[in-house]
Amino acid sequence: MPLSARIRTRDGWAVPHAVVTVTDMTGAQILRAEAEADADGTVTDATPLSPGAYTVIVTALGYAPAASTALVTAGGRAEVGQVVLGRQAGVELPSPGPWTIDPPHSSVGAVAHHLGISSVHGRFTDFRGRVEIAQVVAKSQVEAVIRTASIDTGNGMRDDHLKSPDFLDVERHPEITYRSTGLTPAGTDRWTVHGELALHGVVRPVDLDLAYLGTGPDPWGGLRAAFRATTQLRREDFAMNYNQVLQAGIAAIGTTLKVELDIQTVQGETLPQA
Repeated sequence: MPLSARIRTRDGWAVPHAVVTVTDMTGAQILRAEAEADADGTVTDATPLSPGAYTVIVTALGYAPAASTALVTAGGRAEVGQVVLGRQAGVELPSPGPWTIDPPHSSVGAVAHHLGISSVHGRFTDFRGRVEIAQVVAKSQVEAVIRTASIDTGNGMRDDHLKSPDFLDVERHPEITYRSTGLTPAGTDRWTVHGELALHGVVRPVDLDLAYLGTGPDPWGGLRAAFRATTQLRREDFAMNYNQVLQAGIAAIGTTLKVELDIQTVQGETLPQA
């Protein structure tokens, strides 16, 4: 197995249809291999390679090609490692104007530490929002509303507790809102979104680490743009102080929440009927 590489997107997904081409330093093609359709997007090829330097080019439909130099050892192995592909539209921002979040193709999730040894994953199933892309990108705006009663962790008893006054208190605080106040570039397709989060009756500034994943057409004649955003929240910052301390001082539920947003937006003010 002289050639070995793993092909992934910038947000960690495997690219199983990638093609790897290896050329020598004169540009002559030595081999061409396709990624296996497995969870890692792994490319392997058993063609023997002579020791020396080679150029490895990775291509995949919908992604910008990536090239790097690989050194083949005396044993004929070329460990390329992980190759990250960016979307072809990764450096082209969406067109100015309104973009509406499409909830069926988006997710709003949170992860909490549990018992000090594992994690509990939850999601909100009822939310809406929009992104307004400005001509001056730094003036773009994001706003979203989440219904707190839509929390779903896969366990009814736990969900009922999360909806109680110990946590979300959905009767008094039926919505979580987020409104951006500015953007700071963090790379060609990455941004820090500054904004205010209203949660459990408390409003605090919260920054999102945002990655723009690209733009493309959908089957209903529309145009879509995809984003992934993450942040961390401390429960006590939003007056959710409940906890149960077990033996050895271990908290049943961690005080920090990791928030993960995978967002698809549709260009315009309305969503397609699909």
